[in-house]
Amino acid sequence: MTAGAAAGPRPAPLWGIRPRLRGRELGLLAIVGAAITVGSVALGATQRLAAAGDGTPSPATLFAPADVAILATYLGALLVAHLLLVLAGRRTDQVLLPAVGLLGGIGLLLMERLPQSLAGNLGGLARTQLVWLLIGVAIVAALAVAVRNDAWLRRYKYTWAAAGVTLLLLTFVFGRDVNGARLSLQIGPLTGQPSELLKVILVVFLAGYLSENRPLLVEESTRVGPLRLPPLPYLAPMVAMLAIALGIVVVERDLGAAMLFFLVFLLLLYVVTARVSYVAIGVAAFLAGGAVLYELFGVVRDRVNIWLDPFADAAGSGYQVIQALHAFARGGILGTGLGNGLPTIGGRPPIPALHTDFPLAALGEELGLVGVLAILGVYLVLIERGLRIAAAAEDEFRAILAAGLSLVIGVQAFIIAAGNLKLIPLTGITLPFISYGGSSLLANSVIVGLLIALSDRGREIKPPPAARRRFGRSGPLLGRAP
Repeated sequence: MTAGAAAGPRPAPLWGIRPRLRGRELGLLAIVGAAITVGSVALGATQRLAAAGDGTPSPATLFAPADVAILATYLGALLVAHLLLVLAGRRTDQVLLPAVGLLGGIGLLLMERLPQSLAGNLGGLARTQLVWLLIGVAIVAALAVAVRNDAWLRRYKYTWAAAGVTLLLLTFVFGRDVNGARLSLQIGPLTGQPSELLKVILVVFLAGYLSENRPLLVEESTRVGPLRLPPLPYLAPMVAMLAIALGIVVVERDLGAAMLFFLVFLLLLYVVTARVSYVAIGVAAFLAGGAVLYELFGVVRDRVNIWLDPFADAAGSGYQVIQALHAFARGGILGTGLGNGLPTIGGRPPIPALHTDFPLAALGEELGLVGVLAILGVYLVLIERGLRIAAAAEDEFRAILAAGLSLVIGVQAFIIAAGNLKLIPLTGITLPFISYGGSSLLANSVIVGLLIALSDRGREIKPPPAARRRFGRSGPLLGRAP
């Protein structure tokens, strides 16, 4: 090899990928790991003291995690996901993965706390939830690394919409009833709730359609008396698709998903047009539709009546809501501590469906008001990061898509939290990343993975040679992307 060849440029990294350190993400993951470990140790100490009775375990035994294998496996999965993002070398958001990791860890601790016989075919409730969490973390990392453009999403928006509605139709025809609602669809050995996937598909469709027609929706309007309505010819396809989805969901009695779809649609319409009149019309339509559903469907009437006065049937239909309120009251400001909540009654938790519909009530009892506010704060972080990604997007489709995806998680968390606190009628949706269940966790993992991919800021622009000589290696890089 000649001297000239030796002095030539360095070869490009394999496949053009250059690893990039993610210091903020690693630091936040370390905090998340410490918090989950402390929670696991506290839970383990409480459980061992209760099992020991009058005896006292040794300190080494007492202050050990509740389940070392579950803790190590979960934290190891988060670390592997971080390393994959480092190796990918993309300049993407570094807060979303730790936030999701913290929520998933809190949910995992709750599943360890509850009776393992509640659900699970893989050795108990906690181990089954761990499997779903591992798959979810893998989905987040895979989408964050592999999704390099959004053409495959925006190009086939009508195809995605048709596929989602078809899934719901199949659920209505072939689905299984769960507590009076036809929610689950089984295909071979797999069982899931198609409405969870539809919320992602709906946002993709809305992002594609709104980005194409935004100028007309903003600048044009149709006057009906004193009201200024959106231009109906351009709004009709979007409203028709949403009406079909909502109609099918209402027929299936999945009212939580119906509320989620409508609120996300309304919020996205406001984000795109900034017209308060559209929101007012949407709220009026929602209230009118709710009144009609109250008269037509007994399940809606029962949910509203329980919300208004759960003590009218305290031992029957209002039992869950009353017990949830008691749990929040017992928790107070600081909570009773992990594992110190109300003992099981007859081997079962005092609140039916605690692991799916009322996880916030259980956490409110053991972590108190401070813990509940911290959990809700993490959801606000997810929303803030998603809206930040939307604000920095290069085009309208990406901006609307990122805003819609983040709003899906935020609205879903608000609906279930408000239902647990008796602020709105209870619905059957899950608390993202905390409630037990596979389809919801995986769908929300798809959302977070797409958000991380959409946050990519491209390659970092190197400074001019003169600037490099002036500032050296540690100086500021001129031309750095914002």
